[in-house]
Amino acid sequence: MRVRDLPLSAAVIDHFESQGIEELYPPQVAAVEAGVTEGRRLVAAVPTASGKTFVATLAMLTADGPGLYIVPLRALAREKYETFDALPGVSVGISTGDFDSAAADLADNDIVVATSEKVDSAIRNGADWISDLACVVVDEVHLVGSEGRGPTLEVTLATLQRRAPGVQIVALSATVANPDEIADWLDARLVQSTWRPVDLRTGVYADESVRFDSDAVHDLSVPGDPDDATDATDALVSETVADGAQALAFVRSRREAETLAERLSGLGSSPDVAEEVRDLDGTETGRRLAECIEGGVAFHHAGLRSDHRVAVERAFRDRDLRAICATPTLAAGVNVPARRVVIRDQKRYTGSGMEWLPTLEVHQMCGRAGRPHLDPYGEAVLVGDSTTRDDLWERYVEADPERVESKLADPNALRTHVLSVVASGFADSRAGVLDLLDATFFAHGTPTERLSGVLDTAVTDLAEMEMLVDDGGLRATDLGKQVSKQYVTPETGARIVDGVRTAAASVTRLTALEIVCDTPDMPDTYLGNRERADMYRFAQTHADEFTTKMGETEAFEEWLTAVKTARILHEWTEGASAADLVERFRIGPGDLESRIERAEWLLGAADAIARVVDAESEVPFRAVRARL
Repeated sequence: MRVRDLPLSAAVIDHFESQGIEELYPPQVAAVEAGVTEGRRLVAAVPTASGKTFVATLAMLTADGPGLYIVPLRALAREKYETFDALPGVSVGISTGDFDSAAADLADNDIVVATSEKVDSAIRNGADWISDLACVVVDEVHLVGSEGRGPTLEVTLATLQRRAPGVQIVALSATVANPDEIADWLDARLVQSTWRPVDLRTGVYADESVRFDSDAVHDLSVPGDPDDATDATDALVSETVADGAQALAFVRSRREAETLAERLSGLGSSPDVAEEVRDLDGTETGRRLAECIEGGVAFHHAGLRSDHRVAVERAFRDRDLRAICATPTLAAGVNVPARRVVIRDQKRYTGSGMEWLPTLEVHQMCGRAGRPHLDPYGEAVLVGDSTTRDDLWERYVEADPERVESKLADPNALRTHVLSVVASGFADSRAGVLDLLDATFFAHGTPTERLSGVLDTAVTDLAEMEMLVDDGGLRATDLGKQVSKQYVTPETGARIVDGVRTAAASVTRLTALEIVCDTPDMPDTYLGNRERADMYRFAQTHADEFTTKMGETEAFEEWLTAVKTARILHEWTEGASAADLVERFRIGPGDLESRIERAEWLLGAADAIARVVDAESEVPFRAVRARL
């Protein structure tokens, strides 16, 4: 099937053909035959690089109305926005922030790209454009089963189906073990394929050879110790680069990524990219990254500033870098394919010990191997030894990814979304809430009696938090409405209320920061053993400014971590430099960046919530936000 056979405008057809897209891939043909250009719902479970974005584009361009493309990450939103914005005659909008608005400015676009959290917040804030949607595309739909954003994506899809009846849903995934269940839930047709434009060979290294699932065996000369995982990884990456290709190496931690990149640096030369990165900030992390890039290799992890990560990703796609050493987060992010993917570490520390990576996560890494039109094949290699070879083969090469299962039953998640449904005016009774929940993946496999039971528990909890009134019907209090509008969890809202009500006489900017940093919506900041005593002394010194007393908290270590975050942000408002804070508090530039951004949001939310529960509150949330 040719692009010219599709029901697209001449300008769009010319656009695709100018990019060399003339013939459809087999999975794309299957999607067309399944009715994706006729408004049919579709689940496309096909490998990375086999044309999922093109299928999504077809659906949105042929829909009888606006399209919405939902992504899990901001970086991916920007990438997709640029892809769709290049389409002739198509207006495209993007929204990833401002969780307290309806994003009304998006209404006039043909295509909107947004994160699931942004779509959820727009719905909560009364976005009228949601009801006009004709097509909704969900990228990485397997994330319905993730602990963090899974429930939000699930409820968002359920709400969209209620608010835009008849909307076409197209769900995409390269790594889902039970796509038939996802398709059944969404009342969609399933297109499932293992076809890839570039063959993928997956194998396990041990004893100076790699055994692939194609039965091929590749001998490898390993300078140093053949049983040492790092020596073997070095050899696998260096061999790929010597062959004129690029490589990705995945390791368990930030420190390991940086150490490996420093070891491999010298495989190429990228002075211009290094200079760009060096000019971004004056932190030690930025300097080390620039030095690695000088030698053609970069590291990539969440501790980097967002513009550092963007520079690395762009340079790799432009082939200005030979290799990236990364933590597994890169596998779930933007498009950075390579000839060879090397997975050195298959376990990571989870707080209680070392645990195996999920098979789905490893398959995502493996799927990065093979660049269409650049590589004759792609290779994914798990690094093991003679004692682990068989286990790795069984666990990751032969095994399917884990089944996607709903996480909506988590009490925190359910409270959040029950409050949202009621506060947004979508339901005013248990029956109304159950009607919406009935469209979730959780309800798809859950008896009605259990669903009713977990709803009762959530309603009781929210009533105790003073966010819902349960008097035969359900209605949100002013507090509940504001908590939902500000897009914070009920637990965060309750902590802010408690902080405002218990603020001591000595209220300072540090008081405001302690309150918002001690909420579930503020990410934890690592607290090392060497700094624990110093942070304890800081907490003692400023005890009069804090709303939590040191001897009264049941989760002292968590609170002390929150104190560290508050202290860092307080010093930032006092004029401390990023380089100084990163060095003294042993955090990454990206950690500081994300905490500042999160604090801006939470301080704004806290100010709005404080005005509901205590109009005379003297906690200076707004003043601190202005100083960030």
